[in-house]
Amino acid sequence: MTAAVPRPPLPPFTEESARAKVRAAEDAWNSRDPDRVAQAYTEDSVWRNRDRFLTGRAEIREFLADKWERELDYRLRKELWAYTGNRISVRFEYEWHDTAGQWWRSHGNEQWEFDDDGLMRRREASINDIPIAEDDRRLTRPRPAA
Repeated sequence: MTAAVPRPPLPPFTEESARAKVRAAEDAWNSRDPDRVAQAYTEDSVWRNRDRFLTGRAEIREFLADKWERELDYRLRKELWAYTGNRISVRFEYEWHDTAGQWWRSHGNEQWEFDDDGLMRRREASINDIPIAEDDRRLTRPRPAA
């Protein structure tokens, strides 16, 4: 295994650095680039995403590629919920549509744990989906720059 490239901000987190970490994650996920997003996780990262359990960067990358093939025009917002030491909790919502044109709003919570290099080694995500009309979308534009 190659040495990890640090991904600042690094733990232990302050409110400012935790908010920056959350925003960086939001920006990466909104790129819908599975390779870019997967680089934020350790090689042996452990995930729970809904009812799926994943281990390792390769599985995460494959999961994300499949996700963004199904969840079209995906747009996400993440908000800091809490932080301590090397852990961050976020609440989030995202909107997307399926191939039939049905729009969805997915919302939930995530708990993140980081290694000393700022890579996420554990992610626990609970997510719920609700169908929405296209006119009910809230996340239609990119978030303004910080």
